[in-house]
Amino acid sequence: MDLSPAASLRSRITMALGRTARLVSRLRGGGSGGTALPGLVVEKTDPGFLARTLGQLPMGVIVVSGTNGKTTTTKMVVQLLREQGLTVLTNRSGSNFVRGVLASLLTEVDAGGRVHHDVAVLELDEAHAVRFVRLVKPRHALLLNVMRDQLDRFGEIDYTASLLHKVALATTGSVVVNADDPRLGAASFIGDLRARVAAFGAGEALRALFVSDDDLRTGARAQEPRASGAAKEAGEEGAPAPQAPAALAPRVSLESLRGRDAVVRVDGTDHDVAFTIPGIHNQLNACAALAVALEALGDRADLEGLLATLARVQAAFGRGEVLSLDGRDVQLSLVKNPAGFRMGLLTAEQAVRSGGPESVMIAINDEYADGRDMSWLWDVEFAGLRSEGVAVVTGVRAWDMALRLRYDEVGIGAVEPDLAKAVALLREAAKKADDGAGRPMRIFTTYTAMLALRAHLAELTDVEEALT
Repeated sequence: MDLSPAASLRSRITMALGRTARLVSRLRGGGSGGTALPGLVVEKTDPGFLARTLGQLPMGVIVVSGTNGKTTTTKMVVQLLREQGLTVLTNRSGSNFVRGVLASLLTEVDAGGRVHHDVAVLELDEAHAVRFVRLVKPRHALLLNVMRDQLDRFGEIDYTASLLHKVALATTGSVVVNADDPRLGAASFIGDLRARVAAFGAGEALRALFVSDDDLRTGARAQEPRASGAAKEAGEEGAPAPQAPAALAPRVSLESLRGRDAVVRVDGTDHDVAFTIPGIHNQLNACAALAVALEALGDRADLEGLLATLARVQAAFGRGEVLSLDGRDVQLSLVKNPAGFRMGLLTAEQAVRSGGPESVMIAINDEYADGRDMSWLWDVEFAGLRSEGVAVVTGVRAWDMALRLRYDEVGIGAVEPDLAKAVALLREAAKKADDGAGRPMRIFTTYTAMLALRAHLAELTDVEEALT
């Protein structure tokens, strides 16, 4: 879509104001430009800028949302599409509010408000995704999962599911859902969608590893049976029809895994993939990314090329990111809800079985971006840490975490709320372990603690800039 002269002039003014705000934000200490101030300026001065700008994209917008895995999966989708020859616009900062998207556009759009990209892939917070789709109808949506998260913001997870349902209803091309999520895969969720419904999921051999929120609370899977057949079509002529409630056989599924060697099933055919990215949850996220990439690319998709890219994808910062410190690996694992922490612990257990013990630190903050309510820690099973214990517990809620570990009879080397001091204690514990041979380190951390830890670690070792 070409901009009219009037629209182009409006966009020029908006771009100038937004970039001025961006400069002011940097001067005020807002990092690599910040997102709140420039996004607010654009939002308030030109409410139509978002729709006008993204409406120029020939392949439209792909929205990625859900409780866990948004940032990593978005990065994967971007890489898959770029290596298929597309130019991709994305909110690289990971700021997943509407204002964050607006701020990202200021760095991707020319001074006249013209977009020179094929498609946008945008990570969006579940609530802000609803605000976004009121302004811009996505061509495709990838909905990952629904878990208890930030209870002070979202409350019950059925409310979160209702937010994602609104996103799905607004999507015009295809909606890709997690076939194993009891809410996203339910007939009540997909039955009234007008867009094509596709799915990703885990194969029978792995499905038990990916527990839902209901599983964590009750120990029983609350899920409708997965179908094996194709969808029946019904509806008005000329419009995509709702699919039959039980037609959620995944287009892409993670069938088996040994270490990082996996079998990925695509449209009924098995393919071997040797993943670079660690963690079974990240490998399922990779399958989700592949599913939405196939939907977006359609007939132009080069499956073999996509699978080759899938093997190379990397975790986003702080999401399984591996740094080098003192000649040893230190892995950052973001945790923010029971299911996410459980998968992080499972990944750690797999790493210990294959590579030996690790020195572990847990960093828990309760800032707004983390969620104020930390009661979810009591829904996580920490018994897997008993054998080696936890070297250091840190963060604003260090003593709460220490109490939780004590109830699971997990030994603790030290409790140190100060993050910098805690890192020093972790390094010392790692050096002393195994008769001086040392151990790799793993840090389970909430979001704001992760940002602070990365900033501190950047003074000690090479750390990728978070906004790139």
